[in-house]
Amino acid sequence: MLKLDEIQKRLLREVADLHSVPEGAYNFRANGELAGRATTANLDITSKPDGSGIDIRIRPGTKNESVHIPVVLSATGHKETVYNDFYIGEDCDVLIVAGCGIDNCGGQDSQHDGVHRFYVGRGSHVKYVEKHFGSGDGTGRRILNPVTEVYMEEDSFAEMEMEQIRGVDSTDRQTVAELAAGAKLLVRERLMTHGTQNAVSGYQVTLGGAGATADVVSRSVARDDSSQTFNARITGKAPCSGHTECDAIIMDRARVLAIPSLEAEDVDAALVHEAAIGKIAGEQLVKLMTLGLTEQEAEEQIINGFLK
Repeated sequence: MLKLDEIQKRLLREVADLHSVPEGAYNFRANGELAGRATTANLDITSKPDGSGIDIRIRPGTKNESVHIPVVLSATGHKETVYNDFYIGEDCDVLIVAGCGIDNCGGQDSQHDGVHRFYVGRGSHVKYVEKHFGSGDGTGRRILNPVTEVYMEEDSFAEMEMEQIRGVDSTDRQTVAELAAGAKLLVRERLMTHGTQNAVSGYQVTLGGAGATADVVSRSVARDDSSQTFNARITGKAPCSGHTECDAIIMDRARVLAIPSLEAEDVDAALVHEAAIGKIAGEQLVKLMTLGLTEQEAEEQIINGFLK
């Protein structure tokens, strides 16, 4: 039985696109308490003995199943740190949907720090979706500091979608990944900051086995007086291939810092980085405005297309 009020349900729709109870396994957390849980024959969820988070265990061979573990905060001043561990057996194909939404209408800061550790079995395919969202008209800040650790066995594949588009005042996202032979990591980050918001994204990827590959790409928009830092480091310890890219649009008085970093420890490690920061091209605006859009509408069209 789900125990959510209307604000929490709205947050749930924003961060997990859920309008009803999902099929499959789920664990909903609201203001630090369990709001609903379901398991399946192949996906088990148990609370840690000290109450600091949950363990999710996925049986080997599990296919076409999903688990949703969103968190919502609607109490001003609430701060928490949660540790969630995912144990994914061999030869699985699963979807994991996380995310956190904070609605803060009070004067105290609200904060959620989530530490997610993934242990991906040999030959498994995992898609992980994480969305952050903030709302509320209070003076208290909405703070999210996610940590993601991914440990990938041979020939496994992890696809990660990270999105933060609106309402989060401060975030420090740190992602660490270690890949064995033949493993593949694909990361797509989408980020927009506005007002005086600050966002930090750090990635440390180690390609430790022959044939391991990683592709880490961030697309971001910085508006108003906000600031962003993207710091991605890929280390190749074997014959492998790695690519990191930061593509940012800067507007108004915003600041963007991109720090791509590569380290090769093997003669056959092929590593590439790219970084581009720039404003919206004037000809793009003019073209859309000739179609009847205002300048503001044209900007929004360009930004929406850029962040898709």
